[in-house]
Amino acid sequence: MTLPSTDTEAVRALPDRGLSAGGLPAERNGFVGRTAELARLLELLGTDRMITVTGPGGVGKTRLAVRAAARAAGDFEDGVCFLELSALRDPDLLPHTLAARLGLPEQDGRSRMGAVRRYLAGRRLLLVLDTCEHLVEACADLAWDLLREAPGLTVLATSRQPLNVAGEHHLPVPPLPVPEDAEGGGTRTAKTHPAKTGAARAGGAGDAVELFVQRARAARPGFRLTPANRADVVRLCRRLDGIPLAVELAAVRLRAVPLSELADRLEDRFRVLTGTRRGVLPRHQTLRTTIDWSHGLCDASERLVWARLSVFAGTFGLDDAREVCAFGELDGDEVVRGLVGLVEKSLVLRADDERGTRYRLLDMLREYGADRLEAMGGTETVRERHVRRHLALAQEFDAAFLTDGQVERYRAVRAAQADVRSALEHALARPELRRAAAALATALWGYWHIAGLHTEGRHWYAKVRSRYPAPVRERAWALAKSAYLGAFQADPAAADEARECAEIAGKLDDRRLTGRGLAYLNLSLTFRGRHEEAEEAARKALAMLEEAGDPVGLVTLETQIAYLRLLRGSVDSALEWCRRGLDRFPPDSEEAWVRGYLHYVWGAALFRRGAYERSAEVGALALDLKHSLGDAVGTAYCLELLGWLAAHERRHARTALLLGAADPLWKRAGARLGGTAIMERAHEDAARAARTALGAARYARYAAEAAARPLDDVVQEALTGAAFTPREPNRGLTERETEVALLVRDGLTNREIATRLTVSRRTVDSHVERILSKLAVASRTQVAEALPARPEGP
Repeated sequence: MTLPSTDTEAVRALPDRGLSAGGLPAERNGFVGRTAELARLLELLGTDRMITVTGPGGVGKTRLAVRAAARAAGDFEDGVCFLELSALRDPDLLPHTLAARLGLPEQDGRSRMGAVRRYLAGRRLLLVLDTCEHLVEACADLAWDLLREAPGLTVLATSRQPLNVAGEHHLPVPPLPVPEDAEGGGTRTAKTHPAKTGAARAGGAGDAVELFVQRARAARPGFRLTPANRADVVRLCRRLDGIPLAVELAAVRLRAVPLSELADRLEDRFRVLTGTRRGVLPRHQTLRTTIDWSHGLCDASERLVWARLSVFAGTFGLDDAREVCAFGELDGDEVVRGLVGLVEKSLVLRADDERGTRYRLLDMLREYGADRLEAMGGTETVRERHVRRHLALAQEFDAAFLTDGQVERYRAVRAAQADVRSALEHALARPELRRAAAALATALWGYWHIAGLHTEGRHWYAKVRSRYPAPVRERAWALAKSAYLGAFQADPAAADEARECAEIAGKLDDRRLTGRGLAYLNLSLTFRGRHEEAEEAARKALAMLEEAGDPVGLVTLETQIAYLRLLRGSVDSALEWCRRGLDRFPPDSEEAWVRGYLHYVWGAALFRRGAYERSAEVGALALDLKHSLGDAVGTAYCLELLGWLAAHERRHARTALLLGAADPLWKRAGARLGGTAIMERAHEDAARAARTALGAARYARYAAEAAARPLDDVVQEALTGAAFTPREPNRGLTERETEVALLVRDGLTNREIATRLTVSRRTVDSHVERILSKLAVASRTQVAEALPARPEGP
């Protein structure tokens, strides 16, 4: 729990090595059509900096944006960041959510928007904001702000309406074209779309018919488009107006219903609404009617499960579904059966992750289910069960925070993060649930800390305090946890929050709460360099927590004291407090968070004492613990320590690689080692020794190579003590590769190089990958250093 510096943060959803096309969501099935729209969007990505893909729900805006972003990724040296916003409801959390997605830990109390600006200012990156329509104003403000501050940034948004940002180019996405008749005599398209008389005329090349056939084959293997069934397929796609989501929902029904009957049933459904077989519905009503139709094909249990599942903002597991949905007319078995039926009908999607099988509803289907639930009058009951479910999840995590299974429990909360937010929002808005809201926020302190969500955690604690202005226990706990998180942001207000907590707790005669307030005051004062005051707060806190019998509070404080003593140069005392903290855990404990930091402080103290061999053993154990939990900056601390040890052993290549691997993690934190002078001197001593031994160019190349390696690989080599084998450059570039490399050196993008050399951009992408490999460099900017210098004159 206690960290060795004010800038320690943790787990991110993104890979530790930055952003790339790999950060985009994987396509679940084949991409159909959109040739013209894709070409136009790629063209805009090469010329404009603010593009919004617009269109009705279900038309395929996200699929088009993801495909275009993947194609254009090579033109953005710093990659692609994809931010999915459908589960975010609070616009105040938008900058924080983007900062977390970029992997920017919070090392102080500065604005998260400021951190994003600073990070993007010198980068060439594509930011994809997906599903903006419910946060239009917040997304517009964010885009406008970032585009002004980051000249290398391009923003690609998807929304049902434009963002109306200055310089915005919006690209409308129409439905897929549909052949006018079964014989292919013409093409019926959306009014806003130019007629496509080639591919669509044939009925099956980039149009709604092709999409239906492709999805039908997945639903019923062996399905083929034939002259005998073409009329029914065209009729069905025409009635669905070529809207991709509607077509996909219809195709799934082929598992149970023959094609001709399927088309007839759909025609009947629309005839009721329009009064005629040829009647026309507005496009949004076409999709709604299709969903109505899919809903009508579900049995009563499936329909009720669908409605109740609509309260989930993100993914959910089977147990979540049972806990929230199983009451009244539905028992647990009926919920499972209903969920299975909805999955089979492709109304609920599987979204497997590291924890196993999870599920989610598409936005349009969630909205539909929520409308149905509201019409039934059951929203408040299901919402309250949703709150209680996530309160139980958080309290289980908190109650067993320092026990075995910590990593799994942390991942469970992380998987439910969107629903935790949703539960907090709803509970805070309902007076009868405000105690549940306060309890939920209080139980999440450890999660927010490990996940590096300090600002978000304090955002919720401020809301809890606003509901409890009187000096009561709920307010005191919110103050305590906010003070703890704020200490890591070096926010002076954290000390004031801790003092107010201790004052309220004293009046309530709550020793445990008083001790926590004083312990968090110690933490704030330690990070702010007020060591004498920190010692006094620790003395008082220790007495209170021992009297209260609070093991979590005590081991937290003991870790803080160990670090404080290390900073004050009292190595023996630091080691004693580390041993005292570790003695609280059984020898076979699998707890990773606090033990990881106790081992780090222990290893750093041994390094300062000169016990290098033992320091390496302890540092390796710390690295294993921190990396297993996913604590990125904690991992960086451990890599630093092992790098210093390698410098002492004169293993200079290993030093360069270890410090280089830590470097991108520090950049996200905003400051290496929190700017702590003692630790920074150790870093500079190690780097200087390695740079002198290797030469500046080779040191830089080794460090850059390590920064580009997968973090798992670096950690594995660091733990085994294996000798690093840096890639030596193979400068045997071909004539064409040399030509491309020189253009890269001159700053041209892959697209510009392709135009200059009259080749495809994919060809240039391949050349650049081989050039980086042969030159043993990690980025385009390092190509210039590895190539021969330009001639200075004729």
